[in-house]
Amino acid sequence: MVGDTGDYGQARRPDESGHRAVAQEDEVHIEAWAASREHCLAEAVAAMVECFADVSGVRPTGVGRIRLDEASDDDLLAALLDEVLYRLEEYGQVPVDVEADEAEGGLDVRLAVAGLSDVRLTGAAPTSVTWEDLRIGPGPRGWSCAVTVDG
Repeated sequence: MVGDTGDYGQARRPDESGHRAVAQEDEVHIEAWAASREHCLAEAVAAMVECFADVSGVRPTGVGRIRLDEASDDDLLAALLDEVLYRLEEYGQVPVDVEADEAEGGLDVRLAVAGLSDVRLTGAAPTSVTWEDLRIGPGPRGWSCAVTVDG
């Protein structure tokens, strides 16, 4: 959640990062936390991928770059997750590693990707990001975000 708790509501250190995903009927609720906004966004992508694929030990076969124009933090979170879903649906690409960096006028994201056939599927891939309950922001122990994706 936004603020000073992370994994399952336990107190966390400001330099910790992580994520979790909780399945609920036809959707998955994702929470992520990190010291910076950029790392928090990367953790959110990792959480979304983990809700449908096991990418541990998978070597990337390509690199994709995304440039997101400056927008509100909520818009950046939604746009990044939407872009990941688009690449999954259109090109069959699954991020196995994510790096996000603040850039003048926006956000630069590097996605190390593998083909959908190269990962072990553990569930149905999400189809969309919902705006209800979407939030990202700083708190006393770093950045955190929450978002729900439909399955």
